[in-house]
Amino acid sequence: MNSESSEKSGEFDFIEGLTTELSAGELIFPTSLNATMKIRRALSHPDISSDTVARVIGAEPVLSAQILRLSNTAAFNPHGRKILDLRTATLSLGFSAVRNIAISVGMRQLAGHHYSGVLFDHTDGLWSRSLRVAALSMVLAKALTKINPDKAMLTGLLHNVGKFYILNRAHHYQNLFFSEQALWDLIDQWHASIGGLILENWEIPEVICEAVMQYRDRELPLNSHPSLTDLLVAADFLDAHVVDESLYDMSWESIPNGVRNLRLDKQQCIQLLQETRAELSQVLKAIG
Repeated sequence: MNSESSEKSGEFDFIEGLTTELSAGELIFPTSLNATMKIRRALSHPDISSDTVARVIGAEPVLSAQILRLSNTAAFNPHGRKILDLRTATLSLGFSAVRNIAISVGMRQLAGHHYSGVLFDHTDGLWSRSLRVAALSMVLAKALTKINPDKAMLTGLLHNVGKFYILNRAHHYQNLFFSEQALWDLIDQWHASIGGLILENWEIPEVICEAVMQYRDRELPLNSHPSLTDLLVAADFLDAHVVDESLYDMSWESIPNGVRNLRLDKQQCIQLLQETRAELSQVLKAIG
């Protein structure tokens, strides 16, 4: 077997091992992220009380600090009344926002995990992109659809979870990847399906799992009622082309169907981004 065939075989075995782990419910994540996801699941219980929420959050110092910080920002506390306890903070923010903040904290902990070699330089940029797509998803949901903005933001936060998971596991198999490009080719090919399996294990709603697994599909069905998947496609597309400034020059004929389903043309995209700049900045500060 030549070296290229051996490498491809090793990569396939690596991915097969990940899917086997995930299918068996064996998620190998840093302890801090597993703890945060348990908190999120607890917060999703319909009968949970504000006292219990405060007690659950209080077990995670990083999340507690973030909740208290946000509850005292102008965005969530316009009257400026100082909030010093977690119960009041969670009531001020709302349980839905608190669940999203828990996800954000957990994902940031994963992004800040100790990588080395070719894995290290990209995790910060990947996390920044996840935040931007989350903010765009929320703003687009409010401006263009009837989709719950908090659900849209959560979907954006989670859309790269498969990439982070592959990076986290590849950290222990660095000899398998002879180049950075080989690793990213593998990530691009597999991250959506891996991400979907992770979210199913976390008991994330099915509609979010579907969006994460399908958002790279440029040939989604055209429809008159935009879906959460369409929203994520559009947020991911806009972020990619705003960052490199290609949105202003690109041919609109090549846009993915998810963007078409939101009835957006180039000028509308540019106008929307200009009109929501302050809101996007505010959302990024809240979840970043």
